[in-house]
Amino acid sequence: MERRRWELGLPVAVAMEGLNGWSRPLDRMILGKGYRLYNVNNLNLARFREIFPGRAKTDALDVRKILELWHLQDHLPVARDVLQEAPEVPPENERLKRLTRRRQLVNEKVRVVNRMQSDLLAVCPELRAITGDATNLWFLRFLSSRDDLRELRSMSPKEVRAIRGIGKNYAGVIAQWQKEARFSAEAEYVGPMIVADARRLLEALTEIAAWEEGIEDLIAGSKMAQRIDSIPGFGPISSGELAGEIGTIDRFQSERSLALYVGMCPLDHQSGEYKGSKRPRQVNRRAKAAMMTAVARHMMKVPESRAYYKKRAEGKKHNQAVRALGRHLVRVMWSMLTQDRDYELREDSCSG
Repeated sequence: MERRRWELGLPVAVAMEGLNGWSRPLDRMILGKGYRLYNVNNLNLARFREIFPGRAKTDALDVRKILELWHLQDHLPVARDVLQEAPEVPPENERLKRLTRRRQLVNEKVRVVNRMQSDLLAVCPELRAITGDATNLWFLRFLSSRDDLRELRSMSPKEVRAIRGIGKNYAGVIAQWQKEARFSAEAEYVGPMIVADARRLLEALTEIAAWEEGIEDLIAGSKMAQRIDSIPGFGPISSGELAGEIGTIDRFQSERSLALYVGMCPLDHQSGEYKGSKRPRQVNRRAKAAMMTAVARHMMKVPESRAYYKKRAEGKKHNQAVRALGRHLVRVMWSMLTQDRDYELREDSCSG
């Protein structure tokens, strides 16, 4: 094929399903050759089949349908929606995408914390009460210092003070608890589970700290992430996630398509007298989650945005009001990324 291209002097374009999935190595090979790469949107391809049904559905017929769409993309809007060109993404944003998708570390930490706290309340609620946050490192090290949870009440002050992070104040709190410590009968078999969870949390917190540090290092080399991070409240994690999932602003024809991609643009849904909205199916769920978190934090830092949220919330639910503010911030992001500039506070003078 490459020799044929060289002989005829014609450009080569490839359309394929499964972009950025199991076929990622093939994606890189195609782009590395300088060919244009198009992603086939399966959802829109199914809509096209409904409009122009065929005799059957096979891989060969699907290829023919894709070829038909290729010839119709300049004349038929649905064809343009099915075939979406994959532009070259900066390598630092590709790395951010892979790294930020390890957010399951944080989700795992939350699950383990909730489980451990529930078990502690069943076995020894007074032990849980000695700290305001069960993820405090000194508390986790104290829990995991013995294989048998019940042995914690007999530790000497010297042994307690030898635990890293426990000073005079925390040692006094622990000594007061030891005087009145009581464990339920479940401690015999639930206690080892609590100790195992505390040790797993210590490992997870170390991994998360390294994960966050890696994201911050990548952000330093990503112009898009730095631009987004300049918005108050967005922070490095949300900014890194958004930059990684967006990849390049060249993927989007307008700020509306960007808003749709990050889940800040619900679609109108009307039937007769009913007027409402529905969730679009082509939303990047990771980008939407990052955007919702970032918008909520932004709202707490910028008074103008907080006032806008309260105004919108008068007739909307919380998530609807947050998305309304998020829709405005997508316009701000679009302006920043297309004009290559940082955030300016005057852009948050929300209206309507």
